[in-house]
Amino acid sequence: MPPRAAALGRLLGVGLLVAWIGVLLGAGGLVFTPVPKVRRRFRIWLFQAGPRWILGWLRTDVDVAGPLPSPPFLLVANHLSYLDVLVLASRLPGCVFVAKADVQSWPLLGPICKGFGTIFIDREDRRDIPRALSRIETALTEGAGVVLFPEGTSTQGATVASFRSPLLALPARAASPVHAAAIGYRSPEVCWWGDAELLPHLLHLCEMPRIQAKVCFCDAPISSDDRKRLAEELRAAVLGKQSFLSSGHAGSTIQ
Repeated sequence: MPPRAAALGRLLGVGLLVAWIGVLLGAGGLVFTPVPKVRRRFRIWLFQAGPRWILGWLRTDVDVAGPLPSPPFLLVANHLSYLDVLVLASRLPGCVFVAKADVQSWPLLGPICKGFGTIFIDREDRRDIPRALSRIETALTEGAGVVLFPEGTSTQGATVASFRSPLLALPARAASPVHAAAIGYRSPEVCWWGDAELLPHLLHLCEMPRIQAKVCFCDAPISSDDRKRLAEELRAAVLGKQSFLSSGHAGSTIQ
């Protein structure tokens, strides 16, 4: 089979997998409505299993180093690609992500993200910050892990952009700990940033023989009662782990 035809087949498979996850999410929500605890456990299982299925279909290996946080937790990470969400979700149980409001309008993915409890925020409207902080606080109170990307956008990975501090006001108020992780990919072509279009980029990923992803969790969480200082210290920690990833170290591998 020609490489482009095989890639198109793999892309179609990704679309079908995403649709199937959406069907399972909707069906589980209906079937388990009378038993909220079971419905929540099903959603947690599916949110970890679904990304593993998609990563497997994309022939993605994930190397992990460092201790994974246990829910409830607040975790920050650098942001390189839409694959970041799949990589982290495949490893972290019981978590929700903070995403830009635009994701809500994405076909198929928007409703699925909403169904999994994604916290959407309009980054261009500072008035939306209190609502997002309230949602984060509720998720943590309910025992979930919350993952956010403080750079505010994905980058090409040459460095870690400055961390925006408004969403760190919640942990700063109580000087509560925040975990950090660095994400990296062996090939820079995996990074999705700037004006790159989604479907052509995803098709290119489907053409790659293997995708190598690495995640390094920081050894200890960081706390501060000043959100700007907290943002700087977390960025420094991620930068340090990014250097660790670049050195070729790796941990356990899943496929």
